[in-house]
Amino acid sequence: MASKPKQAKETAEEGRRVQAGVDVVDETSSSKSENAKAPMQAGVREYPSEFPAQHQRKSGSEELLEPKPMFEAPGYKGSQKLKNMVALITGGDSGIGRAVAVLFAREGADVAICFLEEKDDAAVTKAAVEKGGARCILIQGDVSNSDFCKAAVEKTVADFGKLDVLVNNAAFQEHTSDIMDLTDEHFDRTLKTNLYGYFYMARAAIPHIKPGGSIVMTGSVTGIEGSKELLDYSMTKGGIHAFTRSLSSQLIDKGIRVNAVVPGPVWTPLNPADRPAEDVAKFGTTSAMHRAAQPEEIAPAFVFMAAPCCSSYITGEILPVIGGYGA
Repeated sequence: MASKPKQAKETAEEGRRVQAGVDVVDETSSSKSENAKAPMQAGVREYPSEFPAQHQRKSGSEELLEPKPMFEAPGYKGSQKLKNMVALITGGDSGIGRAVAVLFAREGADVAICFLEEKDDAAVTKAAVEKGGARCILIQGDVSNSDFCKAAVEKTVADFGKLDVLVNNAAFQEHTSDIMDLTDEHFDRTLKTNLYGYFYMARAAIPHIKPGGSIVMTGSVTGIEGSKELLDYSMTKGGIHAFTRSLSSQLIDKGIRVNAVVPGPVWTPLNPADRPAEDVAKFGTTSAMHRAAQPEEIAPAFVFMAAPCCSSYITGEILPVIGGYGA
């Protein structure tokens, strides 16, 4: 019995020694924390971590962004993973959609781009796709309109002869911090673009996609974690994740895979067209890497999910590409 108080005392002393060691670390943590907050750079070129304060009118223009989003992916070498395939990408004129179109072309796919109104951005994407050796067509319209989605698919098939990959990527995002300020019109626009648009386009495309084809959705970290200021947007992105998983089950017998890529903060026109200028200047700094991603850092995940040689046994998956955890 006498050994128990002694053991208890030793355990308590051990705890104090552990505490003392941590206290020393805490005392010097201010300088270390400054180093820890330096943005992580792990790519083939350095990516910006700070942005000038700026705000855009919707739908947002990539041409007017400063700095320009990085989509060229100079370190990415294509290897014909999508050879002789045809892809339809909504919201392909800028941002993630543009970067995906460029890499799809580099992998051998012809590309149809759906865009809402930014003709100049769409023309830049078309030129970049053609520079990669692929054919590209531009289709202007609103994905929240069922008839447009049918027409876009039909034009893609008429021009290219088939459709192998659908990338549902177009989105609407506008912040509001109080549900009482979220108007019916605002809520309706978000759901119609982000949910109706994905549904309409998938429904139109599926009859044309043969076994071995795929659908890739653009989700969002907000659909996993939620967002106080993006209540409606987060709702739609969570819905997209559920839609992905549910639709994948329906299409297994058809040989069509359905997956979602789920980005964190990405430097695209979507955000300066949503946030106040002063918030744009800090965009992405709260991520684990302390910076926003560039579109070219997200696009390879779409290649992976679209390419049968990479992901033939993957369907119904929600792939986060959010720059790490524990921020």
